[in-house]
Amino acid sequence: MTQSPRVIELTAGVLRGNRSALARAITLAESELALDRTDAMSLIEALKTQGGKAIRLGITGAPGVGKSTLIDALGSFLLDRGKKIAVLTVDPSGVHNGGSILGDQIRMQHLAGHERAFVRSSSAGVQSGGVAAATEHSITLCAAAGYDVVIVETVGAGQTERSIRPMVDFLLLLVSPGAGDEVQALKLGLLEVVDLVAITKADGALQPLAEQTQSSYQAALTLRSGGQSAPVIAISAAEGRGLDALWQQISEKVRR
Repeated sequence: MTQSPRVIELTAGVLRGNRSALARAITLAESELALDRTDAMSLIEALKTQGGKAIRLGITGAPGVGKSTLIDALGSFLLDRGKKIAVLTVDPSGVHNGGSILGDQIRMQHLAGHERAFVRSSSAGVQSGGVAAATEHSITLCAAAGYDVVIVETVGAGQTERSIRPMVDFLLLLVSPGAGDEVQALKLGLLEVVDLVAITKADGALQPLAEQTQSSYQAALTLRSGGQSAPVIAISAAEGRGLDALWQQISEKVRR
């Protein structure tokens, strides 16, 4: 298939790791215009085999659980270790007024503007499943641009969030301390496909409750699965506690 000049330019720019080219490539992938769709598919076809080394990490959890805060902390943790980090956030509302982009800059202050980090917000629109229509293509583009870890923050819409599972190498579920009856939570199909459950905000006055929630989830999951359940850990993004254990779990799973 003959590539258009736009596709040739964007392909070269993405492969060089140019952030402006990557942003324009994602915008193209998200477009619903007929001409753009043709070029977008040509671009994805040219780049889909170029990001084999990237770790694709999905992070889900209810609104307010601390997804963005954890991503900022984990991203900083990885930047300190020389990694390049791309973050794709999916917002339930439109982003054309800049509100979501500004929100991400506020919640991810360490990542926003860092030369080895790329943060992009997209609207879920009418798409169900916690991701945007072009999320999978956006992951492909970020991987091709040379990012070592591509993190996808989902909307946090419940069990339909499991649609992200085929797109990522590792799926992390975040749970707030005292998030409710763990047995009721186990009814969510999402828990059947996650690789790790992390209880957030395990610091200060909430630390005992976080540790109690961790024990309750681990016991309930083990009972239900017969011992083959996803691990459950407690973490504190504010204090950086548990990030080593989290990254170790991700690394070991991806290396298998």
